Amino acid sequence: MLWVLKLIEELETIPGQYFKKLTGTDDIWEVRVQFGNDTFRLLGFFDGGHLIILTNGFAKKTQKTPLSEIQLAERRKKDYLSRRKQ
Repeated sequence: MLWVLKLIEELETIPGQYFKKLTGTDDIWEVRVQFGNDTFRLLGFFDGGHLIILTNGFAKKTQKTPLSEIQLAERRKKDYLSRRKQ
């Protein structure tokens, strides 16, 4: 997990197998980590151009990202941004 996060931090262009924007979302991004036969995902968003706020993580069992996980990330993004403005 830390190795993938370090890639995202240091590389200018990040391979899609590790980091991609989820279509049809409120600008939510997915960090992908493969560990043995297990696949883990972290969802988050950008605060400005450089800071990534990670909102939630889960073990992915299917091809499609669960809608409940996307909705959780979007709610946490909205909450974070509303508190940051105060």
